Order: sequence, then C-alpha cells, then structure tokens
Amino acid sequence: MKVLIVNPIMYTSETPDIPRVDSVRDSMITGLCSAFAAAGHDVTLAACDRFRPLKDEDHPFDTKWFPPLCPAVCKPHVFPVLGGFRSFWRREGGAYDLVISGEVFSANTLFLSRHAASRLIIWQELAKHNRLGKTVPSHIWYGVIARLFMRKSLVVARSAEARAFISKYMPRVAEEVIDHGTDLTRFIPSDKRGDHFMICSQLIPRKRVDLSIERFARYRQQYDRGAKLIIAGEGECREELEALSRRLLNGEGITFTGKLDHDRMIPLLASARALLVSTERDNNMVSVVESIAVGTPVITTSIPYNAGYIREYGLGIVDDDWDERALDRIVREAEAYRSRCLEYRKELSCSRRVEQFIMIAHKYLPADVVEKT
Repeated sequence: MKVLIVNPIMYTSETPDIPRVDSVRDSMITGLCSAFAAAGHDVTLAACDRFRPLKDEDHPFDTKWFPPLCPAVCKPHVFPVLGGFRSFWRREGGAYDLVISGEVFSANTLFLSRHAASRLIIWQELAKHNRLGKTVPSHIWYGVIARLFMRKSLVVARSAEARAFISKYMPRVAEEVIDHGTDLTRFIPSDKRGDHFMICSQLIPRKRVDLSIERFARYRQQYDRGAKLIIAGEGECREELEALSRRLLNGEGITFTGKLDHDRMIPLLASARALLVSTERDNNMVSVVESIAVGTPVITTSIPYNAGYIREYGLGIVDDDWDERALDRIVREAEAYRSRCLEYRKELSCSRRVEQFIMIAHKYLPADVVEKT
C-alpha cells in the first residue's frame, strides 16, 4: 500500500524561532513512518522544511520537505501551511491509497478533506481549542469550517479527551483511540536498577520542573539521602532551575545533562526509579510513552492525556498534588509497577500503531480503499 503521512511539525518549538537540529530520527512521526515501511508499505512523509535536520539522514521512507506559505501569518511552529503541497497533490496524489494527516485544525488537512476524503484519516491530538489568537481562530475553524467542509472525513483521536472534544464538531469519529507509539527495538528495558529518578523535558515554565525538583529535594531529605535526580533537557529556565537545586540541596544529587539523543537517554531512563512529570499544560507526552516502554513507571499530574491509561493500568501514580510520598511509594512498590509497565509496553509499539491504523481503515473507509490495505 502507498501511504502519505502529512505531519508538518516534526518536533515542538515554543517560539517562531524554530531551533534547527542535526537529526529527526528520534521524533515520534519518524518512528511511525519507519514502522509502516517495516510492515511492507511504501511511505512518504510530508513535512515543513523549517524542521528539516541540518544533516542528511537515511530513512526507510521518502520525505517531501515543503516551505511554509505566509509564515508571518501562518506561523510554522503553530499553524504551518505547506507551500507547493497543492501542486504536489495534483501531480502525485492519485497514487496514494491511504492518507494520514495530523489535526482537524490544519489548512493542509482541510485541503485533503476536499480532495481525498475517502482515503483520509485525520489523527487528532488537540483536546482543547488552540490558543492561537486567544482561541478565536480555533473556535471559528471547528465551529464553521470543519462542520461545513470536513464532515466526510474520518477522525481518529490520540486520547479519550481528544475524542470527546472533536466529537462535538465532526460526525465521523472512530470509537478507537490511537496514542503515540515508540520503537520497541530501541526502547529496551534494563535489568539494571539505578538510584535515580528522571525528568525528560524542555526546561520551560509550563513544564513546572521546579515543582519536581522541590518534591525530589524533600524526598531526599526525608527518605533517601543517596537518591539522585537526572534532568535531561534544555530551555530558558535552566539557569533558574540549577540555582534552585543549589539552594535546596547545595547542588548535590541533581544532574543537568542538557538535551540527550535516544542512544544516551534510553539507558538512563530504563534504569530509573520513575519518570517525574509536573506539567501544567500538555497533550500526549512522548516521554511518558518512552518511559513505560522501558519498564519505568511515571509519577505525573493528570494533565497529560496519557494519564488516563497510567491510572487505569497502574503504570505509575497520577496526582495533581503528588509529593515526596509518591516517590517513596513508587520505590517501595517498584517491582509491581515495573511488571505492569513491562506487560503494557507491547501496546505502545509503533508496529502496533500501524496495525491499528490498518484495522481502522478496514472498519471505516470505503471498500475500494480497504482492498488496497
């Protein structure tokens, strides 16, 4: 089957000044495209060239890089419009059997809804109105444009929350939910158990890494003076957070590594006691999926949409006010949490995501499309 995946934003950028990276090999969408290719499908990824890596990379799929159209208005990090995509579709669109496009609130998805609705699956992550323009454009888009011009398109949500949200506006929403996946051939559990907790996050205000540091400091003082915290990530708050760690623990027990690629991050995460999350605003957090995949439980607020299955399957602790007692509990019950994570990890693979997309295509799309899947 020939598959087109339209995912302009390859990684999160908090500002219009999108940081350039050497590689996008570790991105979620790269893993999904590779899994489709491994299943024998001919895959093309359509992305915005503002996210193009600085170094050339070999992948088992083709990538088409499109320049952003009107970037001053349609900010590439928030609402990218792919320049030249219409011409590409006129030339090559007829060859694709299945098209997967991210988000209803997207000009690219709108175009595909008008020209390929019978072959299109919209993969919806947002469960609230986009904050662009104080949510006014989002309300107009979902309330008017989606209802009038995207009604025939099938939507698959990435979480129960996203499904509840998009069902208010779109008539064709699959019952099934498809979360982000990860490459289980890379995210391998470890028999080695360390004495450290992990934070894998951008060091920006909304992630509230400061709260996790404060709670870890209290745990270290009250329960285990040998415990360590490894913080993998970069961002505008790094100096402030380093100062906080010095103030609370004289800099002892907390290590800032900067941003790590998967090869360096996975061994640390796989041997950690838990991943700590204190975020105030997030969608589906890839770091949560990666942590569970290596058998490491998660202590988190209820904000990430992953929190639902963490609570349901006992993969960690979900509490908006979690504190040092949660860290103590996760250590005392470590084997039980770890075994549940290892049992659930098979549900998080990218290959499992491919199976789910194919199953949904068979269930909801027209027969002539299904025959090719």
